[in-house]
Amino acid sequence: MQKLFIYFVLATVIFGCKKEVKPEVVDDLAAKFVSFQNTPKTQTINPEANGILSAWPEFQEFQNSFNLMYRAENNEDLVLAIDDLLEKEKGLRESKYPGEFDKTQIKSRQKVLRTFLLKVKAGLAEKTELEEPLKQMLVARNAFRNQFNTIISNKLDTKLILDES
Repeated sequence: MQKLFIYFVLATVIFGCKKEVKPEVVDDLAAKFVSFQNTPKTQTINPEANGILSAWPEFQEFQNSFNLMYRAENNEDLVLAIDDLLEKEKGLRESKYPGEFDKTQIKSRQKVLRTFLLKVKAGLAEKTELEEPLKQMLVARNAFRNQFNTIISNKLDTKLILDES
């Protein structure tokens, strides 16, 4: 009887300490659908700057590509939208900037935006979390758009300030 009791206790200890291994379930549903709910709102451009930008067709195409991105419902749509955005950004970069906006401040913000577009594209290729790169990209877009407002509202002539004679 004592031997039976010892075997019972030993079996309980051995099988009771074994951890249950649950198979890891990948949430494919969350990985496939994209949400823009927690992203920053789009920066508005003041009417004076918007008038100048409306005559710049490459900029208008670039902005329309962003609207296409917002309609993406899953990662496959987002991949196509980001590829389109990168193509339109290249066209924008190679185009002739309007005289008021042919400045390094605009071009540097555009480079930052391109960097974050590439970061989102890499996240899509690696199938990693996209929430943070999307936020960063949209913040960079807002900074790019806000720079147009800043240049238009800044009426100081830097040549007069820097000219010492």
